[in-house]
Amino acid sequence: MSNDNFPPLKNDLIIRAAKGESVERVPIWIMRQAGRYLPEFREVRTQHSFFDLCQNPQLACDVTMMPINRFDLDAAIIFSDILVIPQALGMIVEMLPSKGPSFPAPLIVPADISKLNKDCDVKKELGYVMEAITLTRHTLQGKVPLIGFSGAPWTLMSYMIEGGGSPTQSKAKAWLYKYPEESHELLKILTNVIIDYLVEQVCAGAQLLQVFESHAGCLDHTLFVKFALPYIRVISKRVRDKLKERKQPCVPMIIFAKDGHYVLEELAQSHYEVVGIDWTIKPQQARRICGETMTLQGNLDPCALYANKDDLTKIAKDMLQKFGHKNYIANLGHGIYPDMDPENVKHLVDQVHKISQEMIQKENGN
Repeated sequence: MSNDNFPPLKNDLIIRAAKGESVERVPIWIMRQAGRYLPEFREVRTQHSFFDLCQNPQLACDVTMMPINRFDLDAAIIFSDILVIPQALGMIVEMLPSKGPSFPAPLIVPADISKLNKDCDVKKELGYVMEAITLTRHTLQGKVPLIGFSGAPWTLMSYMIEGGGSPTQSKAKAWLYKYPEESHELLKILTNVIIDYLVEQVCAGAQLLQVFESHAGCLDHTLFVKFALPYIRVISKRVRDKLKERKQPCVPMIIFAKDGHYVLEELAQSHYEVVGIDWTIKPQQARRICGETMTLQGNLDPCALYANKDDLTKIAKDMLQKFGHKNYIANLGHGIYPDMDPENVKHLVDQVHKISQEMIQKENGN
């Protein structure tokens, strides 16, 4: 399917908010919005493995559309996973029931870096993602923008060394102390692949990009500034440079560092249009640190969706009052949990729209 002649965009709220422009209501999308909390997703998973869904463009498109068909969300995010990059580098990644991602052969010592397919052709190895993006752009019919994404280098590195999830990331952090030069070598390899991957996503039709630094909370300030931040900044610059070279639009970029409240100032100076925050920092504090002109995204505690609808309305209103309606994209502070009630998700989305629209009309004297 051609990535030319996409249907015109009907709802550009999130793009305008990302650029700091005025909006009629606060846009909202939800991390992991196409996931296990949806019964239709669970039904599809009985027939297909997780990575089968990611690697089949039609299935990835279908799953991406599930929350869009169900809720009044202001953006779709392509169904994929940050760990497709280690797969493109030649590593085996499995998604195990009740355990999550697993690497049967993780990186143990620096010599293992030589086993990676460092010069992988992103367009070839991850072409299925680009096909899914193009297909989804057409399927959306311009209803909402489509977000592409990638994991950040440190987060991907930590998975590749730990062999899966870890509460401490101690094996990966050990590399930073024991093998700093080799750690930078691996981070540079990942950065180059991520840059190409994000550029190809835009060329395929992605209208915004988000970079997930999911494991920021395991680093201290010194380690983050040395091993994570430089690559986050290189990504934002080189993605834009390459897009310009290819005469592609420089789409808004979002950086989200989970538990990264301790480096918000540095992230706000990293040339991303949007900084995502989690629920461990007050919105007012994030505003003071990042500045009034920086667009913020977040930061509802996913567990707030367990609340009854009356309380959820109050929580949504409180969040909107603290962030304000300018330079703001509503979201959770991390991905939605598998046992959430879809009706509560609908209620949150609708209330964010209703309350923010009333706030804006009141401010405008309507």
